[in-house]
Amino acid sequence: MRLAQQILNCFFPFFCVAAFANPSTVYVNGDILTMQGDSPHYVEALVVQNDKILFAGDKVQALAQAGANPTLYDLNGRTLMPGFIDSWGHFSLIAQNTLGVNLGYFAQNPPKTKAQAIQKLLTEGKLFNGWIVGSGYSEAMLSDGGLSLADLDKAFPDQPLLIQNISTLTGLVNTAGLKKLAITPATQAVGGFIPKDPKTGALTGELVGSPFMDAVVRAVGTYSQDITFDTYRKAEHVYLSNGFTTAQSYEATIDDMNKMRTAVEQKVISLDLIALPAYDVVDEILKTTPSFQFGAYSQGDRGFKVAGIMVATDGAPQLRFAYFTKPFLDTTGFSPDWRGFPFTPQSTVDRYAKLAYEKNIQYFGYSNGDAGIDMTLSALNKAMKETGVTEDRRPVISHSFFVRDDQLAQYKDKKIMAITLPNHIWLYGDVYLKILGDERAKNISPLRSASQLGVKIGIHNDTPSSGPNALFSVWSAVNRKTFSGKTLGEEQRIDAYKALQGFTVNAAYQYKEETSKGLLAKGMLADLVELDRNPLKVDTDELKNIRVVQTIKHGKQLYKAQ
Repeated sequence: MRLAQQILNCFFPFFCVAAFANPSTVYVNGDILTMQGDSPHYVEALVVQNDKILFAGDKVQALAQAGANPTLYDLNGRTLMPGFIDSWGHFSLIAQNTLGVNLGYFAQNPPKTKAQAIQKLLTEGKLFNGWIVGSGYSEAMLSDGGLSLADLDKAFPDQPLLIQNISTLTGLVNTAGLKKLAITPATQAVGGFIPKDPKTGALTGELVGSPFMDAVVRAVGTYSQDITFDTYRKAEHVYLSNGFTTAQSYEATIDDMNKMRTAVEQKVISLDLIALPAYDVVDEILKTTPSFQFGAYSQGDRGFKVAGIMVATDGAPQLRFAYFTKPFLDTTGFSPDWRGFPFTPQSTVDRYAKLAYEKNIQYFGYSNGDAGIDMTLSALNKAMKETGVTEDRRPVISHSFFVRDDQLAQYKDKKIMAITLPNHIWLYGDVYLKILGDERAKNISPLRSASQLGVKIGIHNDTPSSGPNALFSVWSAVNRKTFSGKTLGEEQRIDAYKALQGFTVNAAYQYKEETSKGLLAKGMLADLVELDRNPLKVDTDELKNIRVVQTIKHGKQLYKAQ
């Protein structure tokens, strides 16, 4: 009788949709943190139907709104909040790294000594393209110092081995690997360094910058779409298990974007996936498709999209590649007045900033040192003047590590978002104290100054350049602890709520998705994460230990903790 009534109702579209709507789920009995407003706001209940939030508010009203036979989900005191949004990351690189051994501090059973690192490579390493590959390595995490060429050669005398540093810009190769790469003491480095022992002139096995990245390309090589999609599934699991419902892949190539789009269309992965190509790749896109729609999802409010154009001015400060107005304090191995260098000429930065404003393509700057930030600010200011564009195009400067107060004032004036990486405080804070001195080191990622000025901030992990745990990044922003336990720039601490905004409502704003993501309210996508504790109610040092219980994407549970 009920089915017959539903069939009759289908003569009337409104009743048909209602009749066949899936039963709703009502979340109750926990801290439901909506992320609405500048201070914490909670509701008693959240109603989800299909892929959207139907209601957020009073429990009695929620049950009235939920319709017939709703599923009641008891949070048992746990916390429900919007799913995390990746504002700057390497989805495709995380995927590629699943082909090797994770040596990072965020690995399962991370190595704490050289022997443990070697053992992990020996037991977990699987031959791929003739190589054993490791990733996430950091010598600071090993209590007895970093791995040497001798250590690698003893364990792998004949098998080529490549280990990627957590920075993703440097690494180690054993002698068998150097031989396979045809790297000798006479090999000239371009765009980086091939270090040698200063006494003997022998190779150390280290590769820095372009020589290392070229080695990765040659070692990993190309592989089939089936293998690519398998790595995508594994990367998606990394994101979901850390509460992320939207992922980004910056420095995406044409091939990367084609594969990611196909993976989304074929439902290989369920995350919303955002690509961010560099300016030369944008040139390729516009050459073949002049009217290409940047910032538009492939499936309405979800799927795959190309966010905009990325222009990098300088590189990693811990490697002294960042571009500063004043020299590094420690210039060992460089000229006495070494202050880094620009990756891209100012004329090129200017050209693509203007292109972005002329064609209404969102601009994503990548700047680390204050001189590198000056370059991006100058280009954006020039582009706005020359094009006459006054509307808010939501330009972004990612990393924004060593931004000065006068530069933050320009961020505010030009409505530029500061997307920061507070995990660098923990990973490299002790290094920055040594190579930059107290004053500059303490001002890394000045989140409080930015917030007080009214600059909209985002927070990212830049995984795999740091771990994928959003709560660890929140811990870093709140506590500002270095690896050795020092507090670096206490005056730049922010509270946990503001840090969480950087992964939710502000990240949604960055992508112009604030009407569908980033907070819990009627009509928003049901992208949710359940946490075992409330980040706003634990001791601040416990933030990094909060665990994801489940991750829900478009109303469907895609991850549940075991």
